Amino acid sequence: MTRSAALAGAAALALTLSACGSDDSDTAAESTSAGTSSSSSSAAATTTEAAPAADAPFGPGCASVPTTGAGSFDGMSADPVGTAAGNNPLLSTLVTAVTAADLGDTLNTLSAATVLAPVNDAFAAIPQDALQATLADVPGLTKILTHHVIPERLSPEQLAGTFTTAAGDEVTITGSGENFSIDAAGTLLGTSPATVICGNVQTANATVYIIDQVLKPAA
Repeated sequence: MTRSAALAGAAALALTLSACGSDDSDTAAESTSAGTSSSSSSAAATTTEAAPAADAPFGPGCASVPTTGAGSFDGMSADPVGTAAGNNPLLSTLVTAVTAADLGDTLNTLSAATVLAPVNDAFAAIPQDALQATLADVPGLTKILTHHVIPERLSPEQLAGTFTTAAGDEVTITGSGENFSIDAAGTLLGTSPATVICGNVQTANATVYIIDQVLKPAA
């Protein structure tokens, strides 16, 4: 209805509108209130969709991560992945290997990565003579370590699949939710599969999935 028609109608039905004014006002108020409520709900929904909560780390191994300090989840999130791993006591043997291969700076300067990080017990399961030989073979050690690095940042929802590693070969990850397996028959111990024991750990430039075995790169 145009403004002129509305004014003409109002003049012609003045008495009727006067009698019904209270009901109309109530209806209008209710309509306005409903509209305001709807708008508020819509705005809240938009805000929620625009800023979803970040997923937390998951897995039984996460219970062993320090709750405070540089090696905690919060502390690791502030540092690049090489530094962050060095602060986490679960990954000290991995850091020794990274240092032996002189890869610390390389890891820290990656723009985005997913790191499959073997826990200390994964290295401890390797016979000591074989482990020492691996640490002394820098080219071989470099290939092993870069096989654990995927040069893109993967969330748990993106983790299942086959990916090209920084070593130039492939790693296959299967699973979903909080249960993931990596490279059946593709570990230094020859057992299968490696599993994620603490996943979705955030650092400044990488997402880390702590695993229970050391992976074996392609020959």
